[in-house]
Amino acid sequence: MHLATIDCGTTNSRVYVVNGEGEVRARASRKVGVRDTAISGSRDTLKKGLEETFFEALEQAGVGLDEVAFAISAGMITSEIGLLEIPHLWAPAGLDDLAHNLKLVRDASVFSVDIPFYFIRGIKNRYEPGSARIRDVGVLDFMRGEEAQIAGLLVIHKPKLPVTLVVLSSHTKFVAVDEGGMILGSITTLSGQVYEAIVKETSIGKSIRGDDGFDDTDYFRTEVVDAAYHWVTESGFLRSMLMPRFLDTLLNTRWYERKLFVEAAIASEDLRAITQFEELGFPTETSFVLIGNPRRCAIYEYLFREKRGMGGQIIKITGAEEIDSLSIMGCIHLARRAGLSF
Repeated sequence: MHLATIDCGTTNSRVYVVNGEGEVRARASRKVGVRDTAISGSRDTLKKGLEETFFEALEQAGVGLDEVAFAISAGMITSEIGLLEIPHLWAPAGLDDLAHNLKLVRDASVFSVDIPFYFIRGIKNRYEPGSARIRDVGVLDFMRGEEAQIAGLLVIHKPKLPVTLVVLSSHTKFVAVDEGGMILGSITTLSGQVYEAIVKETSIGKSIRGDDGFDDTDYFRTEVVDAAYHWVTESGFLRSMLMPRFLDTLLNTRWYERKLFVEAAIASEDLRAITQFEELGFPTETSFVLIGNPRRCAIYEYLFREKRGMGGQIIKITGAEEIDSLSIMGCIHLARRAGLSF
């Protein structure tokens, strides 16, 4: 038998067909996600897209529906703009908590394919709902999807605990895991979306777009990163975001230097969130796992070591397949931990 893991994101979704040995037999993807629900106010586009992607993956694997024991998914699919909103678990939560709180749905109004569908719950920071006020908003946070990545991380990479997972995507999310493997909560910033907004919606975009065919994928200069960190620390993030314009018009610099400056400034601002670790009860002496594209991970590793003095273990997971495998193996592990067989 097989299972299907469904990774539903903001703009793209993927379905993986996995056999009983945990091997990926096929993968299908489609440009459809929870953003479609947010824009249209209807789940119809998301449902149709996920179902089409599901059957495409089965066809690629040469597997019939009767050979699939169940589907399992985590992430934004369980949000109010996903297929079905499911309440978060309270932190701290461990892998047993996640496994024992899978939500089984077999409802054509949610997913029309006649197959058991298990949803993995997200996790929210602990707070007191009855007494929390606006001034307490800084302690609030939640995750949907990273909990499955952590399950995969603990199974595949076995990092030194306690560990902090740093997911670098449309957001930056710091997720704390204690020495016993319990997920203590998270801190999230809007980093990736801020970068996209700067590129597309501000005058700074002109100064950091390529104009000469240079491939900056591996470009990294500590001098540029140091300068960005210095000015975010000295003058604040907003003034630092104007500096690429000055570098463009007043100094002899290249677009890829200015782009790195912006990326490093956003990362430097991100690191301020670490000051909340102690307040939230997260370990401050911890190893780190960075997940994202190679240069972004390199910037954060450099800042952790050179500006924050962190000398412990830092694992970087940068390949697309390696990143995908975290969620896939996390879903498989939680399914087996829940006693599901396939």
